[in-house]
Amino acid sequence: MSKISSSHNRLLSLDVLRGMTIAGMILVNNPGSWSYVYAPLGHASWHGLTPTDLVFPFFMFIMGISTYISLQKSQFSASSATITKILTRTLVIFMIGLFIAWFALFLRTSYKLTAEGVEFWQRLGPSLWNFEHIRILGVMQRLAICYAATAIIALLVNHKYIPHIIVTLLLGYYAILLAGNGFEQSEQNIISQLDQAILGVNHMYKDAGLAIDPEGLLSTLPAIAHVLLGFYCGKILSRTKDIQQKVQTLFIIGTSLTFIGFLLSYGCPINKKIWSPTFVLVTCGLAASFLALLMWIIDIKGKKTWCRPFEAFGINPLFIYVNAAFLSLLLNTIPFGSYDSLVTIHQLVYDGVLRPLLGDYPSSLAYALLFLCVNWSISSMLYRRQIYIKI
Repeated sequence: MSKISSSHNRLLSLDVLRGMTIAGMILVNNPGSWSYVYAPLGHASWHGLTPTDLVFPFFMFIMGISTYISLQKSQFSASSATITKILTRTLVIFMIGLFIAWFALFLRTSYKLTAEGVEFWQRLGPSLWNFEHIRILGVMQRLAICYAATAIIALLVNHKYIPHIIVTLLLGYYAILLAGNGFEQSEQNIISQLDQAILGVNHMYKDAGLAIDPEGLLSTLPAIAHVLLGFYCGKILSRTKDIQQKVQTLFIIGTSLTFIGFLLSYGCPINKKIWSPTFVLVTCGLAASFLALLMWIIDIKGKKTWCRPFEAFGINPLFIYVNAAFLSLLLNTIPFGSYDSLVTIHQLVYDGVLRPLLGDYPSSLAYALLFLCVNWSISSMLYRRQIYIKI
């Protein structure tokens, strides 16, 4: 934990976009009820793209830019200290993700046994030691792997070859999808088959009842290309001195990637759950264009007052995301009442207060917004005190 330097040379628009993505991730992950979610706040069931599908890839694109800015300070020197720092950060982020998965399993198991009337000391052991069902991969784990791969490539490979690596990863992944029936929503597609063989069904996310993990092993390949695209955009931004030229260049890149992605989607569907190559192109393109728009509004026009809440989220993004994950788990699983009438804080607020007042869909959104405000109050406190918690 450290204080943010008052003389720091951070790109405000980048912090704001990062904060927007974190706010978006918290909002869409915490509805009052998953049965009552407005269409734009839900993921596409398989092929397709919704506003919610943009949130995570936007963050990964930003992570690529931030990785360039960070490694540039050491002039991309592959020193033992730099590599150790990268690997340490990778391990920390990965283990935090794994701990969140275990903690969620622990609380769900404990709640289930509590509802069955099992006494505390009898349910403690099974709740603590439930590793045979823990999900190994997830959002934090993907961030860790993609960050490590991007950083190591940036240190060991001449940067002029990075576009070649991106194209090779995307084309290679597309060929694998075609050869292995990867575009089919089935446990028999190559993505699911590989995860089942290496991870095991019990350690995978179940999507629509199927063992298809959206953060699985094979789809990590295009995700690495995704972060590398962000990294290369960071390189272009850093080497362009004029802010007007930065915005223009970024907007051209964003428009081009988006157009190419949508054009190729006729033969390669846009799909977040398998992280298809066109999903990479379109979401990176939209992220680049949106960042260009924010740079024009904030850094050129100087309109900054409106973005303070998002800047607060963007200063400590991973800490706020992890904190929100733990808080959500606690609100959804800590039981109150007797064995035959257990309720959680989530149920008390949503079912007891919001739903009777507002109805199904509005109350579900209201709960998500209320939860977002709670997390904003935490990020705002850290922002006002200029506290930066590194993860």
